[in-house]
Amino acid sequence: MRGRRLPDLMAAARAGRRAAAVVLLAAVAAGAARPSVADFADGLAAYDAGDMVAAFDEWKRLAEAGHVEAQVALAGLYETGALGEPQPNKAVEWYRRAAARGDATAQLNLGDHYDRGAGVPRDRVRAFAWFSLAAAQGRAWAQRRRDELERGLSAAELARAERLIARHRRGQ
Repeated sequence: MRGRRLPDLMAAARAGRRAAAVVLLAAVAAGAARPSVADFADGLAAYDAGDMVAAFDEWKRLAEAGHVEAQVALAGLYETGALGEPQPNKAVEWYRRAAARGDATAQLNLGDHYDRGAGVPRDRVRAFAWFSLAAAQGRAWAQRRRDELERGLSAAELARAERLIARHRRGQ
């Protein structure tokens, strides 16, 4: 079935070919489940209009579906307390998800949380690792923070940070 066009799959499914029906169903489900740029923009428009509840609702749905930018935006709402009290632990949860998928903004914010001990126990080694990953993507602020932290870390701590960085790059 590889390389088949949608009309071919539909015809094969109507003819009773089970594999074609399964592929067609999977294609339709993937398309329906994929968050769109327009959905994220709806959350951004609500945020810009000051409607934090609508922004939260839109971004939470997208974030749970794996939309990285929505994960970062949702973390920001939790971090700033846009819906009440700041919830740094929830912010860390969403930054961590986006950071694990390579988002530089999430990586530098997660590094900042570890450096300050906001929502997580203070851990300068983990902060250094996350700042390093963001710096590798060209984030100058993360590079400055990483360099500041490096001066206060021992050789053993730097080695531990390098292992964390390598593990992240391998996707573990």
